[in-house]
Amino acid sequence: MTAHITDLYRYPIKGLSPEPLGTTTLAPGRTLPGDRSFAIENGPIGFDPAAPKFFPKHNFLMLMRNERLAALRTRFDDATQILSIVHDGGEETRGDLGTESGRATIEAFFAEKFADELRGPPKVLSSPGYSFSDLAAPVVSIINLASVAALEGVIGQPVNPLRFRGNIHVKGWEAWSERGLPGKELQIGEVRLTVVDEIVRCAATNVDPDTAARDLEIPKTLMRSYDHAFCGVYCKVVTGGSITPGDEIRIA
Repeated sequence: MTAHITDLYRYPIKGLSPEPLGTTTLAPGRTLPGDRSFAIENGPIGFDPAAPKFFPKHNFLMLMRNERLAALRTRFDDATQILSIVHDGGEETRGDLGTESGRATIEAFFAEKFADELRGPPKVLSSPGYSFSDLAAPVVSIINLASVAALEGVIGQPVNPLRFRGNIHVKGWEAWSERGLPGKELQIGEVRLTVVDEIVRCAATNVDPDTAARDLEIPKTLMRSYDHAFCGVYCKVVTGGSITPGDEIRIA
C-alpha cells in the first residue's frame, strides 16, 4: 500500500486544541508553521522573548497535568492574532495575543478557571519564530495510524489519534514500522525529512481530546503490550516545500 498523509494539524497554543490544515509549507530547520507558537506559563520561569531558550513542558499548562484543557475549543487567527476560547458550545473569551491587553484577557481567563492548578500567575508567552515544542530542537511529528489501530485492538476500544498531538498523520505503513525509521529520510514531493527520534508517550495521551476525561492508560498499555512507550516519530525538515493531505510519503 502506498503511504500517504491523511491529516495535518498544528497546535497554535501549547496544550490547547488542534487546528486541521488543508495545506502547509515546511521550511528547513523549522517546525510546522504556527505550531506551539504560544504557551501559558504556569508560574514565573524567567522566559526571555529576546533570547528564548527551552523549558520542559511541566513549566506550562499542559494536558499531562491539566486535563481540563481538553474541554476547551480554541481558534487562533494568524491575520488578527485573536485567540478565541469556546467551552460547552459558547465562547468564554477572546483576546488579541499581539497586544498586552489581549494577552491580559486570556491570562485572566486561565487565572480564574484554573486557579487550583496554578503555581503562580499564568502568562501568555511567545517569541517570533520560536516553538514551545517538547523538544529543544525544532521538529515535526508524525503519527502512524496503523500503530494507533493496533493499540485500539489491544485496548478493545477506539483510540482517537489526536491523543498523540502529532502534526502529520500517515496511513499505509505497517503497524510500528515507524520504529525503524530514526536515521532515515522521508520524502513528500520535494520535501525531505530526516527522522531524528521516536516519541516517548506521557500521561497526556490518557486524556480523551473530546471529553477531557482521563480514561485510558496509554503509556502503561504500551509498556505492558509492546515493552516500549513509543508512538510516533520526530523529524527534522531538511528540504522545505508544501505538503497536503493525500500526498504520498516515501522512505527515501
